[in-house]
Amino acid sequence: MRDKLVEKLIKAEEKRQREGLELIPSENYVSEDVLKANGSVFTNKYSEGYPGRRYYGGQDFTDQIERLAIERVCKLFNCKFANVQPHSGAPANLAVYAALLEPGDTVLGMDLSHGGHLTHGHPMTLPAKIYKFVTYKMKNSETGEIDYEDMRRVAIANKPKLIIAGFSAYSRTLDYKKFVEIAREVGAITMADMAHIAGLIAAGVLRNPFADGFDIITSTTHKTLRGPRGGIILTRENEEIAKKIDKSIFPGIQGGPHMHIVAAKAVAFGEAMTLADVFGSLGVTGKEAQTVLDEVGITLNMNAIAGDTRKPLDPSGIRFGTPAITTRGFKEKECAKVAELMIKVLKNKDDKKLKESAHKEIKTLAKKFPIPKRFV
Repeated sequence: MRDKLVEKLIKAEEKRQREGLELIPSENYVSEDVLKANGSVFTNKYSEGYPGRRYYGGQDFTDQIERLAIERVCKLFNCKFANVQPHSGAPANLAVYAALLEPGDTVLGMDLSHGGHLTHGHPMTLPAKIYKFVTYKMKNSETGEIDYEDMRRVAIANKPKLIIAGFSAYSRTLDYKKFVEIAREVGAITMADMAHIAGLIAAGVLRNPFADGFDIITSTTHKTLRGPRGGIILTRENEEIAKKIDKSIFPGIQGGPHMHIVAAKAVAFGEAMTLADVFGSLGVTGKEAQTVLDEVGITLNMNAIAGDTRKPLDPSGIRFGTPAITTRGFKEKECAKVAELMIKVLKNKDDKKLKESAHKEIKTLAKKFPIPKRFV
């Protein structure tokens, strides 16, 4: 690379990733093939529109790569229609809202403080300025169970046009059948935001919302799907909904798609298809825990917990997951070791020698389980 400064920073980031452990649930490692597609000559091509209906010439291969991505992701999730052009998960959600709702319409989603996502109605977001959002919550923050009876009461009282199942910081399985039952009772469309668990659904480890009658699934492609940074919108079988979503993405909220990303998505979906066949107690704030663990090579993020009374930038909890380290080959034994080191470091956050020792152990684990170049 001619730009030595940028090259130096890239190498420094690569070193950081190889020598530490990633526990941020929204991060993962792409394969060498995904990385190659991501940096391919498709980045040079402008492709406004959809396969067979572009506004620029020279689209033979862009059409083929986008059709391939659509075909693969539909097979992965057992649906009839897919849009693979969203630049990330937030635009994917916004596109669904814009496609199916009118300004002022009501949406029912999970409360942010109980595990929901910003795009499901937080007052600071654009969707919240256009649509009316009402929320459902956990019945008990200790058990984490969703209060489905209260959800039903909220739905009957507010008559939402769209009901969202999905989360950003929630660890229990959702009862998709109950969502569908409530939605049908009030005449709402159902959308599952599966950004964090899409790979587990594709692998058959978690239940597919489509199997219980959901209309739409949105997701990112860079978390458990191990693809490039991007989004997808899947429609189970309703062609009218799918067409509205396509128009909402383009020309609605996006211009030309990033075809190099679409190519990388196609590769990731292909890899997922192959893989699917085989298979406040410590007195430390979330911000402090994030900083201290970062010092020993463990990366995660601070996060608010249910009913948190602390400020958003200094919450009580932390949020972490194992997608990235399981990709590296960690099993139960290694994950238990990481948990042990985390607790030890957080209990002795001012012990410099202990932290140095923990950092050495993390580096040893990282070296023993390197980031793989290939998955299949």
